[in-house]
Amino acid sequence: MSTPAPRPSVLFVCVHNAGRSQMGAAFLAHLAGERVEVRSAGSAPADAVNPAVVEAMKEAGVDISAQKPKVLTTEAVRSSDVVITMGCGDACPVFPGKRYLDWQLDDPAGQGVEAVRPIRDAIEQRVRELLGELGIPAAA
Repeated sequence: MSTPAPRPSVLFVCVHNAGRSQMGAAFLAHLAGERVEVRSAGSAPADAVNPAVVEAMKEAGVDISAQKPKVLTTEAVRSSDVVITMGCGDACPVFPGKRYLDWQLDDPAGQGVEAVRPIRDAIEQRVRELLGELGIPAAA
């Protein structure tokens, strides 16, 4: 019997907008299932996810209403195989030899779910590309 390969660990970091990192983590968990260990973090988490982010994700079939934003720690970065910074790379601790991806995302004008939808769609596309890079097929 062969030993299963370890799951890659991916940390999404968006220091100034925890909703972005939560969207990335939620899409990856939704599309990869148990094949990837997924975490997200920001610098100053709120008590709950932004309601516009919850609504936009629900439209995409992903429920993140129960998620709690987590504070970014050095240990979270160190213990991850891939660290994805989302417009805040300068605020993330850097360790030599670790794989970092910087996902720049434009902030659309406006408020509420209408403003979140383009960010959500861009994040979903990049998560699907990441799955391809990791050699993991996306769930249907």
